[in-house]
Amino acid sequence: MNITPLAQRHCLTPRGALDHLGAERIGELLGQLHPDWRLGPHGDAIVREFRFRNFRETMLFANVIAWMAEQENHHPELRLRYNACAVHYRTHDVGGLSENDFICAAKIDALVTL
Repeated sequence: MNITPLAQRHCLTPRGALDHLGAERIGELLGQLHPDWRLGPHGDAIVREFRFRNFRETMLFANVIAWMAEQENHHPELRLRYNACAVHYRTHDVGGLSENDFICAAKIDALVTL
């Protein structure tokens, strides 16, 4: 099991521009995630696609992510296909990335390594 310190943290209520991350901090936090996480095309989101054997596994994963999102009060955009789920994190309240995005991504990383 690979539960990192980032995965052990909990999301905090965003404080607008105060929590907007700069490029250097984004790079530091991205380095703490699974290497499949990448910046979105505009640099204001992180994205990772997960592949599964079938629709049932895809939906099980999506529902676990939904449960975790409710617990953290931080919700990703999920894009579902038959055997894949793309997870997009971006904190709309800060107009880009916040530490909450990386905390939730690290929690997903911990889940998929169990």
